[in-house]
Amino acid sequence: MIRVGIMGYGNLGRGVECALSKTKDMELVGIFSRRDPASITPHDANTPVYTMEAAIEMKDRIDVMILCGGSAKDLPEQTKEFAKYFNVVDSFDTHAKIPEHFANVDNSAKANNKIAVISAGWDPGMFSLNRLYASAILTSGNSYTFWGKGVSQGHSDAVRRIEGVKNAKQYTIPVEKALEAVRSGANPKLTTREKHTREVFVVAQDGADQEEIKRQIVTMPNYFDEYDTTVHFIDEETFLKEHSGIPHGGFVIHSGTTGWEDEHKHVIEYRLQLDSNPEFTSSVLVAYARAAYRMNQEGMSGAKTVFDIAPSYLHPLSSEELRKQML
Repeated sequence: MIRVGIMGYGNLGRGVECALSKTKDMELVGIFSRRDPASITPHDANTPVYTMEAAIEMKDRIDVMILCGGSAKDLPEQTKEFAKYFNVVDSFDTHAKIPEHFANVDNSAKANNKIAVISAGWDPGMFSLNRLYASAILTSGNSYTFWGKGVSQGHSDAVRRIEGVKNAKQYTIPVEKALEAVRSGANPKLTTREKHTREVFVVAQDGADQEEIKRQIVTMPNYFDEYDTTVHFIDEETFLKEHSGIPHGGFVIHSGTTGWEDEHKHVIEYRLQLDSNPEFTSSVLVAYARAAYRMNQEGMSGAKTVFDIAPSYLHPLSSEELRKQML
């Protein structure tokens, strides 16, 4: 059995707990949190909960630590730190900072002979793979990624960290006109702003400066500054009634041509339609945790992304069984 720890017990951590329960080759050793362990009630009451500081003491009892913190503040520090002691997996999703995050984590993991899988979710993650496959196959063409309509956990987390914000939910919305143009095979040139809009619903703390909160949201680098963003301030009752779900999804569409005169058009489309963004992301993390363990058992170390990991490492079946059943 692959022994797994969960670092952080929000929506993502709870999703990992659920996903692990559906595996036959992995077991949950414990949950680690900044919160008081007594305040946390796992789905399985027998699952032990520890402080985050206690994790290092258990480095010989855990094969893979799945890190469930946010990309804005938590993962840039936690992943490189815990890669000193564990094989780790995270879902770091600030695209512009992935190269920097990779380099920092790679140094830590290699120095300690650990595997650290970063940015393993659905975008970055599953969408990244489909962009790579499509562009490698149809070299004359363009890839387009559309997200939503749905809730971005990373963007919502970034808004919640703004001073004066009590709660927040961010929706990413594809621009329908742009989506239609891509599906037609027209290969349009689209700016970030032309592909998506963002809509944010905020519950402000009493007395908070709403104009300042709005300013910080719409100008936030790497999150909102390149998009047309609408910010709504609502009361907590409305928020809980109308914005309690966490759906998401999107499309990777690649249109390209073949033939000596580029006379034949082709469109590759990959779609995700998710009732629960964190539960799906958690399932991706668990699959890559299995891969991290197997790769480390083979003597590999360092930071890895989904591009570096053979698909067979993800699946509980052996390579022989996969060739027989799925190839």
